[in-house]
Amino acid sequence: MEENGQIVPAGAPNGVFAVSVDDKGRLKLPASMLTYLEGFKEDRKVFITTFDESEARIYPISVWRETAKKLQEPGDDFEALEALAKVAAHYGKDVDVDAQGRLTLPDTLRKTLNLEKDEVRMTCFQNRINVLNSAEYDKQFAEARNGLAEKAKLAKRKGL
Repeated sequence: MEENGQIVPAGAPNGVFAVSVDDKGRLKLPASMLTYLEGFKEDRKVFITTFDESEARIYPISVWRETAKKLQEPGDDFEALEALAKVAAHYGKDVDVDAQGRLTLPDTLRKTLNLEKDEVRMTCFQNRINVLNSAEYDKQFAEARNGLAEKAKLAKRKGL
């Protein structure tokens, strides 16, 4: 399947996955997320970063390249995008997924986002995998539930 000019494998995993970060800062990917990443055919290489210091983003390399291009597009919001590029570079790192389906979270990112030796929540959205510590996930989920009846009406109007 092609989306926004890039090949996107079918079968992005649905739902929320609870996994643990081990003592060495490694995150074991659930099988469905590993299969999803392998569908990008990039030798298990990903870019891990954050834009908002609340969630880690795991990008297949091809998706990250497209994202990085968008961060460099001229326009009225160039300064904001340039700032996000700096944040992404500060926290980011190219990482290989090992043979056991694990990846090591960058130290600075792991410490800042409190993803150490704890259970984290993972979701797949917009061709990337998001990783949040349990407290941040609970906070974002509570925010998502605010005004849920109105959001459901909007979904209904959109045919969802």
